[in-house]
Amino acid sequence: MFDKLEGVEERFLEIEKVLSDPAVVNDREAYQKYTREHADLDEVVAAFRKYKQTTKDLNGSFELLEDSEPDIKELAKREIEALTAKKESLEEELKTLLSPKDPNDDKNVIVEIRAGTGGEEAALFASDLFRMYSRYAEDRSWKVEILSHHATGVGGLKEIIALIHGKGAYSRFKFESGTHRVQRVPTTEAQGRIHTSAVTVAVLPEADEVELHIDPNEIKVDVYRSTGPGGQSVNTTDSAVRLTHLPTGLVVTCQDEKSQLKNKNKAMKVLRARLLDKMIAEQNEKRSEERKSQIGSGDRSGRIRTYNFPQGRVTDHRIGLTLYKLEDILKGNIDGIIDELITYYQAQALQNAESVNVR
Repeated sequence: MFDKLEGVEERFLEIEKVLSDPAVVNDREAYQKYTREHADLDEVVAAFRKYKQTTKDLNGSFELLEDSEPDIKELAKREIEALTAKKESLEEELKTLLSPKDPNDDKNVIVEIRAGTGGEEAALFASDLFRMYSRYAEDRSWKVEILSHHATGVGGLKEIIALIHGKGAYSRFKFESGTHRVQRVPTTEAQGRIHTSAVTVAVLPEADEVELHIDPNEIKVDVYRSTGPGGQSVNTTDSAVRLTHLPTGLVVTCQDEKSQLKNKNKAMKVLRARLLDKMIAEQNEKRSEERKSQIGSGDRSGRIRTYNFPQGRVTDHRIGLTLYKLEDILKGNIDGIIDELITYYQAQALQNAESVNVR
């Protein structure tokens, strides 16, 4: 591990020199690339330097044990105890920092929520989930921008796509991908029977233009009149936009705005994110399987989490975590679940890395 850390520190110093090169500073794409790498390495290098200094201090304290003065020996023993604990803590921190990191973690995130099995009850729960995520984002001072939505007549959502602006948004939201199951008694149920419905959530990192360029000639743009409830311009102007990416066949529509240009810009954000996700999926078979599980079939199988209203219970099936505070969670207090998921997957990543090193 420490040979790797020496290499990381050398790379960090190299990048610092590169970032002072006027040619790199004037090249926007190159400068952004090196700045991101520098930021990624900064925390690791800082922890490694603390570790090296702590090791040096610890060695010095061991030397003081040879001193003839009893008071100095006693002081050295206390320092050795404290420094040993600090060294062990820094070792654990460095192991975590060296575990494979998702390069998309710091990005904004596009969240797609769709009602699946369960009709209107599923649509109502899709609305509940969107409200939960919105409150969570707002508590972190992140901005929520609705890109597209299709509402039902009684407050539900057939589908909603939103862009959440905030550093580290993807690192927190990526574990929400999958099928969410809800068990509750609908208000229209006279017999008091519990109904089970499902909602699918897909989470995509936002792709910027520098990272993913789309040839305008490969996009077919269709405009048409918006449908559904809305302002004066709805159904009277061709403001709705449908984008078709010809090489892949991906289609994105947006009709929320009165302006055709605004709808097109929002649709491009979604298309770019889906293309980036598709590109990553094709490069990595495991990532491809994750993408399939994100979209899901909208049925009750393949669930990642169950929200049981009669029992006030939320269960995350991936890690076997059950919390009896459903109301609090639906208010956006989901850090308890997300933190447990991050810890679980970080531990898995560390185990995988260690097994590779052993081989």
